[in-house]
Amino acid sequence: MAAAADQEAGFEQYRRPTRRDVFLATMEEIVPWQQLCAVIEPHYPKPGNGRPPVGLQRMLRMYFVQHWFNLADEACEEALLDSPALRRFVG
Repeated sequence: MAAAADQEAGFEQYRRPTRRDVFLATMEEIVPWQQLCAVIEPHYPKPGNGRPPVGLQRMLRMYFVQHWFNLADEACEEALLDSPALRRFVG
């Protein structure tokens, strides 16, 4: 049922928030995302000759997830594939 709830199949009412869900919701509220992005944006790569960069806020959220959950780059990528809560948080 939890997997179906994450796919918006109408079972969301039966899903109980996990500790990870609660933690990420708290971080969503207390981290000043817009202010952080405003500080970083002038130094963030701009689209040009190469591959377009990942969106600034999405990348910042991935860095935070890596730090909070002590994940290497590959482990963070795998966690994003495995965890709907992390995917929702990162966007």
